[in-house]
Amino acid sequence: MGTEVLLVAGFTAHDVAEEVWRAWPGSVLVRHDLRGLAEGVVRRWVDGELSVLELAHGCVSCTLRLDLLPLLERLGGRVVVHLDPVLEPEAVCFALRGIDARVEAVVAAVDRTTWLADATGDDTLDERGLGAGDGDERTVAQVVVGQAEFADAIVLTGAGDTPALEAVLDRLNPLAPRRDRDALDVAELLAAIPETARRGRFDDGFGVLLHGQPPLEPAHGAAVVHFTERRPFHPMRLHEAIDVLLDGVVRTRGRVWVASQPDVALWLESAGGGLNVGNLGPWLAAVEDWSEVPAERRAAASAVWHPRFGDRSQELVVITSSASAEEITAALRGALVTDEELALADELEFVDPFAQWHDEMEEL
Repeated sequence: MGTEVLLVAGFTAHDVAEEVWRAWPGSVLVRHDLRGLAEGVVRRWVDGELSVLELAHGCVSCTLRLDLLPLLERLGGRVVVHLDPVLEPEAVCFALRGIDARVEAVVAAVDRTTWLADATGDDTLDERGLGAGDGDERTVAQVVVGQAEFADAIVLTGAGDTPALEAVLDRLNPLAPRRDRDALDVAELLAAIPETARRGRFDDGFGVLLHGQPPLEPAHGAAVVHFTERRPFHPMRLHEAIDVLLDGVVRTRGRVWVASQPDVALWLESAGGGLNVGNLGPWLAAVEDWSEVPAERRAAASAVWHPRFGDRSQELVVITSSASAEEITAALRGALVTDEELALADELEFVDPFAQWHDEMEEL
């Protein structure tokens, strides 16, 4: 039957993981401490028994590949994995595809007192003393937002009345049930996870971006901006406009079409002050043979097909905490090519900062 895995993530997840373990019959609790990862040292507990591991290469992927995955295969049965804060659940679930394991749920602990500030800040993990070895340039925001966004259930820790935080979480992850740590009933929480929960599954970058029908009306400063357009961005103007996505914004995710790269869909993702831009793959309009393309994507592209542009389009979902939705929309719209530029797009030579940026990202 393979291994049943329940992941617990978050900076304040220690007690939550203990409670989940006690409430899940027959489970084993696994913990990792990666604070010595830069020196190639990983501390790991299995039901309280400590092992000190020395890895030839101190990196997160080595920890997963050389320790966690073989351990889960060896243990079998039910395993609660309390993730070190630098281990993001999405990356762990991606790695689990290589073994006979099933993700039962991802539970994230969200600290009422710090999460919103962390999610909109630009501190790096390294600046907090949490960096996972050389070359780890992730921000705290990228980690905490990713944990809450990928979770099937959320446990709120810390004290205080936090309507702004609740409003952001309503829009970031509307499907995940939320419970207070002080009144936590683990069995009830796990039972409240909906049938449509991801349970370790990944989003298709060409698929639906507005998951779970988040509320679209603003509340307590939080808002959802759903930006769609059927013309390309001017690459330099988009580059200049990106700053509007990095202040007072919790999350941006979506597909980008720039005039300088007409055949390639770019993926833009931000959390707080941290930003990634990558290559999502070709637009179907640039693909001659669709035989290997999933049927769902073919159907979705056909439904919106444009006689000139095919399936090329802009779609970004921006979740704000305090930024103006109107200013974000105006900045993005102002970065689109003009009618004159669109008419000459095949002849113009655009300076493209995203091409060099993407190459640098691939080297990290």
